[in-house]
Amino acid sequence: MPKFLKKRWHGYYTVWAFILLLLLVMFVTIYNWTLGLISLILASALGIVMIKAELAFRRELNDYINGLSIRIKRMEGEAVSMLPFGIVLYSEDRTVEWHNRFVAEMFQEKTMVGNPLLNLFPKLPQPKEKKDGTKEHSSKEFHDEFQLDDRHYGVIHNPQERYVYVYEITELAILRDKYENERLALGILVLDNLDEAAQGMDDQQRTALIARVTSEITSWAKRYEVYLRRLSSDRYLLMLNHKSLQELEQSRFVILDEVREMTADLKVPMTLSVGLAFGSDSISEMGELAQSSLDMALGRGGDQAAVKSGQRLSFYGGKSNAVEKRTRVRARVIAHALRDLMQESDRVLIMGHKIPDMDAIGASIGVWKAASLYNVEARIVLDGINPSIERMMEQVNKDEKLSKAFVSPEQATQMMTEHTLLVVVDTHKASMTMEPKLVQSATRVVVVDHHRRGEEFINDAVLIYLEPYASSAAELVTELLQYIHDKVQFTPLEATALLAGITVDTKHFALHTGSRTFEAAGFLRRSGADTIMIQRLMKEDLSEYIAKAEIIKHAKMVYGNIALAVTDPGSKIPQMMIAQVADTLLNMTDVVASFVISERPDGLIGISARSLGRMNVQVVMERLGGGGHLTNAAVQLEGTLGEAEKRLTNVLAEIEKEEGLFE
Repeated sequence: MPKFLKKRWHGYYTVWAFILLLLLVMFVTIYNWTLGLISLILASALGIVMIKAELAFRRELNDYINGLSIRIKRMEGEAVSMLPFGIVLYSEDRTVEWHNRFVAEMFQEKTMVGNPLLNLFPKLPQPKEKKDGTKEHSSKEFHDEFQLDDRHYGVIHNPQERYVYVYEITELAILRDKYENERLALGILVLDNLDEAAQGMDDQQRTALIARVTSEITSWAKRYEVYLRRLSSDRYLLMLNHKSLQELEQSRFVILDEVREMTADLKVPMTLSVGLAFGSDSISEMGELAQSSLDMALGRGGDQAAVKSGQRLSFYGGKSNAVEKRTRVRARVIAHALRDLMQESDRVLIMGHKIPDMDAIGASIGVWKAASLYNVEARIVLDGINPSIERMMEQVNKDEKLSKAFVSPEQATQMMTEHTLLVVVDTHKASMTMEPKLVQSATRVVVVDHHRRGEEFINDAVLIYLEPYASSAAELVTELLQYIHDKVQFTPLEATALLAGITVDTKHFALHTGSRTFEAAGFLRRSGADTIMIQRLMKEDLSEYIAKAEIIKHAKMVYGNIALAVTDPGSKIPQMMIAQVADTLLNMTDVVASFVISERPDGLIGISARSLGRMNVQVVMERLGGGGHLTNAAVQLEGTLGEAEKRLTNVLAEIEKEEGLFE
């Protein structure tokens, strides 16, 4: 019984009153024993009555409290059972021991007792098994969400106390999905080759062409609930919500194919490029991301869409080759800007990609020549000689002046100052350069490259000359040299190095060539390039030819027109030979694309991909972490040959399922 009840006024205070009454009875008895006796009898009777009343009160109070406790416990059970969320208790072997009514109604079962916990909540983390065989349970609470039929639930799992809370969040999930679906996305759409497609047309024909394409774009925008606003004759603003963006990605931007097919009767079919951005709360930032995505799409050759959603960057389309730009204005502007940057620098460092080829070396020598025309100290960074440039470097070493221009990455790092200009050729990815630390330490970087732009890019470059229509970096450098100085005089070796770079990347002018390629080659030939020397530089040994034939023996046809060759385990094949085998397979009848997989001397697995244009091998290699051109791409992977082959075939299957492998 609570103390405050025991201390009530008719409790202990009454006892003290009886003690006082007995004292009075004693005094009365001393003076008159008869009155004292009567007083004693009356006081005793009164005490008995009061004691019985007290005992009855306590008994009734205890009965009331016990009854109240029973009612409270019964109500507790009912309340837990009727809670608007679920409670699951489980044993050490993760079997359900008890749950309330919410859980039974949620799973539409009478009872879930005895079921394994993972049957109810498959996503709950499993305990880790120790070396001694015992299991270690996590001490952290686990929060998760799951969907059951059309209902959404949240889960709180406490492994220490072995219980799980489940609560419904259907309304929150619906509201969240609605918010996500209605979030704004911004985009820019451009007709990326309008001038080339409309070349030779009069104003009326050009206007009619633009009207046809605009009508098709407008119809597409209405179909996907996209707000379209024309900004100029070849540029449009796109405003849409996230739901529409997801539908566009699922359709893989079918408008790209529709416009290209609609204008297929033209000499140069019309192509579109789209840049979209989503995920930022700032409209201005989203606009900048949309423009950046568009630049990425154009930098990869156009005819594609680039979508920047948070940290994810996705590409769609890109099935056609980049259209060669016929204006030389950009080349002249870049040449003058590069000249000014060189003259403002204390020295110029030139660097290509790792394991450089003829194109990287030729382009580097061309940039070195440009710097020497203005008496600016220039050095070419080279980290070792590989078989693909061995013969070229033998010729370079015979030239006293040119041989001194080559330095190691360590020497280049020591030479780097605040006023040094770093020129990166034949790549735009810092991780693929000869020495990535040089890119990080350089305050001014220039990029000259012909590869389609990838997600990784040297964004803080002061000057970027990225033209995917060009055959090679050597072609771009040759064009720049014609504008960088009024009178450029090459030595035969310098001109030969540049022409060799173009020759190698175009496979003797058979692939990825345009009129500008032949113009650059003609300029180099007039400047003293030795084609006989190029022929000698590109000769191969009989043993190499036999080794290539051995690899080709393993080739098989997949998807009807794709040649796939995988070398024997343990065979260490240089990257250059892997690429040469892929080129050779492309010459076979009915082969429109080739993939060669082999282990390289450095332990990595190299994959070289080639195509005649009907298949975009760049997209395939990008999904594996590599990159390149529509017709020429590669990747280096860790693992085994079998794993690399499986990954490649999985990617081919995905692309075939999504949009088809061939144009």
